[in-house]
Amino acid sequence: MARHLAIFDSETAKKIFDGKKKIEGRFSKIKIAPFAKVAAGDVVLIKVSGEKIIGQFTVDRVLSFDHPKSEEVELLKRRYKNGLAMPETFWLDHEKINYLTLMFIGTITKFIIPPEIKKSDLRPWVVLE
Repeated sequence: MARHLAIFDSETAKKIFDGKKKIEGRFSKIKIAPFAKVAAGDVVLIKVSGEKIIGQFTVDRVLSFDHPKSEEVELLKRRYKNGLAMPETFWLDHEKINYLTLMFIGTITKFIIPPEIKKSDLRPWVVLE
């Protein structure tokens, strides 16, 4: 079981804690984490950009796609659109993705006292262990 630090905007973090976002999707043109780095049972720390770590979730299941065809992306969009809780315009921006990772969100925990993890770079996802 690995731990990850993921950066979210405040609206997305709120959707996770409210239970409206049940799947976290990460899309990229280059092969970067979390692609091939996250697995079921892993813990993802939730950090809002520019703020402290506010909570975490466990990963129940992962779907990863290496250079998905446009038909596959369309199928995933139709099947998981509600769980991903992303606006329609998001999909237009990600039509030509090369790597796609869908993480099904399990148990969610909000922190009272956040862990201290130093991060000063621009990476949106960091594998901690």
